[in-house]
Amino acid sequence: MSASAVFILDVKGKPLISRNYKGDVAMSEIDHFMPLLMQREEEGALTPLLSHGRVHFLWIKYSNLYLVATTLKNANASLVYSFLYKIVEVFSEYFKELEEESIRDNFVIVYELLDELMDFGFPQTTDSKILQEYITQQGNKLETGKSRVPPTVTNAVSWRSEGIKYKKNEVFIDVIESVNLLVNANGSVLLSEIVGSIKLKVFLSGMPELRLGLNDRVLFELTGRSKNKSVELEDVKFHQCVRLSRFDNDRTISFIPPDGDFELMSYRLSTQVKPLIWIESVIEKFSHSRVEIMVKAKGQFKKQSVANGVEISVPVPSDADSPRFKTSVGSAKYVPEKNTVIWSIKSFPGGKEYLMRAHFGLPSVEKEEVEGRPPIGVKFEIPYFTVSGIQIINFVPARREKWEPEPGLSSPQAPTADSTREGGKMGCVCV
Repeated sequence: MSASAVFILDVKGKPLISRNYKGDVAMSEIDHFMPLLMQREEEGALTPLLSHGRVHFLWIKYSNLYLVATTLKNANASLVYSFLYKIVEVFSEYFKELEEESIRDNFVIVYELLDELMDFGFPQTTDSKILQEYITQQGNKLETGKSRVPPTVTNAVSWRSEGIKYKKNEVFIDVIESVNLLVNANGSVLLSEIVGSIKLKVFLSGMPELRLGLNDRVLFELTGRSKNKSVELEDVKFHQCVRLSRFDNDRTISFIPPDGDFELMSYRLSTQVKPLIWIESVIEKFSHSRVEIMVKAKGQFKKQSVANGVEISVPVPSDADSPRFKTSVGSAKYVPEKNTVIWSIKSFPGGKEYLMRAHFGLPSVEKEEVEGRPPIGVKFEIPYFTVSGIQIINFVPARREKWEPEPGLSSPQAPTADSTREGGKMGCVCV
């Protein structure tokens, strides 16, 4: 069982548009949602699932909108939440910005999309590229002639249209990794995990079937190769184009890709990783006078690599004022609404060490409550660097396509692994 109805509400809880898929939940039940949400918010017990009698509200907030699905018991909650976020993704593709005004200006298209996205409470066609083939921005214009259902809707390969042709066949690959770290004041790593994804940009003609191989530890064990340079992937999630039965049998990632950009797979690694940018801080607080903060940042990665867009967030007392900064590189600014100092460094080479000093005034009267000590946060990106050691060991067409060029175009070549590129980005939090 899935969603009974889907509502899109404004920031005050007034329904802008809705779609009843099953008819087993009264549409007037949505009137209970906003009072229930405000009550839970005041109590500090707000949850992503609210209940009123036998009716459950599964909701998300995006921009100035609430997207709410109503359902009875035994609903697949993860499916409903995935669908709500898919609605956000599809509407953003259509309207660029998803907000109240874009919903009001496109009622007809929104209704058409809600009809195609779900049927009797279960998700159907959710690929925006396929939907854009027959639900267009000119959908409210009357056109004569017999309507035709796009073949991609009924085709076994619903994520890719037929007849795609390019003069030059190319595939670009990005390996993107985020590192989540939590380090205590003694330098011990409390939490360490790597969350990665492999994204493709595909410009291929026809219906090509591709095969991608990784240095997967299970694959190396099956083929009897050394496990020294392999990685053990956890929580792997694939795009719908991947043949799961083939992957289960021999760990081969075989797929017919969608056209353009898409995420092929995501994964997680629970492994000990040393902080790539090490943070040391000294905080001296002088009662009724001032507080002085010294932060030292050191790059603990290879000198050939460079971290870009480094942002170090240093928490300060909520009653601090009169900020003064001195940095050896970059710039620092005080963000009073977040009680934080942001130290920005455009380029941070590996092995380098930089300092930032901050001076704040304190009021003569101390606050009664004792404030906590939030962690120092570090965000940065390192291009062409994957900390997990994951590698693409092969990327080839599973079968040769007989591409027929358009009149006047030269015969295109099959894609090769030469047209790949790798990148990486990561971030950490230090106490």
